[in-house]
Amino acid sequence: MRNIALALLFISVIATSVSAEIISGIAAIVNDDVITNLELNREYAMVLKEEEKRGTVSTPEAKIKLKKDLLDSIVDRKLVNQKIKELNIVISEEEVRQSIEDVKRQNKMSQEALVSALIGQGMTFDQYKMQMKEQLERLRLMSQEVKSKIQVSEREVKEQYEANKALYSEEPTYRARHIFLKVDKKASNEEIKKVMAKAADVTMEARSESDFAALAKKYSDDPGAKNDGGDLGTFKKGEMLPEIESVVISMKPGEVSELVTTQAGFHIIKLEEKNEGKLKPFESVKASIDDLLYKKKSEERFKQWAEELRKGAAVDIKM
Repeated sequence: MRNIALALLFISVIATSVSAEIISGIAAIVNDDVITNLELNREYAMVLKEEEKRGTVSTPEAKIKLKKDLLDSIVDRKLVNQKIKELNIVISEEEVRQSIEDVKRQNKMSQEALVSALIGQGMTFDQYKMQMKEQLERLRLMSQEVKSKIQVSEREVKEQYEANKALYSEEPTYRARHIFLKVDKKASNEEIKKVMAKAADVTMEARSESDFAALAKKYSDDPGAKNDGGDLGTFKKGEMLPEIESVVISMKPGEVSELVTTQAGFHIIKLEEKNEGKLKPFESVKASIDDLLYKKKSEERFKQWAEELRKGAAVDIKM
């Protein structure tokens, strides 16, 4: 989990290398590396295409900003690659092979299916292997430069738990009954009014009588009501019809609702029980809180590390 989180901290757009590249102009110089306009424009064309699909770039100003942001990303990537070489980080062919096998296993894919999927994305298997190798190099770099400097104490985990109890509580549950009066889809206005009038009378009776289940057996058009007294069971938010749920969550136990209208007809609801979400035991959420804090610290540390890396580099933006 942590390796995946760290991988997301890096920019993963990888340009296809070319053996003979005509330098049509320099976009930036990063220490001893040159970023050509050709390299920048090739990546920009791919990114712009995706952003235009999303509708996020529609003005010349937005396109200019996109290109500047992309150049910054390429600069950061160059700096990371330079650091990998400086620290002599090497990923073996076996490590790459194992990582690809993990991807295939997790996605239940054969080698043929993987190659086919890559072709669909405009990528060869060799290019994918190179991409995987670079990703693993960056993960190794992060492990050395960032991960080794991060610690999450149990005190921090407990403080997060105590300060955010709502996040670590179970969802409230509700148990309710209903009396359902059906309205035929082809019913006339007069027929609907007749059912509504009956429903209003039953509501008044339900509020004056204590045995709601008996009334459900007597009046409800729900076939199961004859046996279960209109029992809707126990449910959480999102597990009931929205029209019924919105009423139930605002009720108090023992309360009988006003008429609730759905596409099927009219419902009279009684809330039997409401159990507020209990706080989950600390030990059961400790690991997830630790991962959350670790990821947060990793992001903060990476930003700091990247800023320090850039400050110590000779970066000359030409565009």
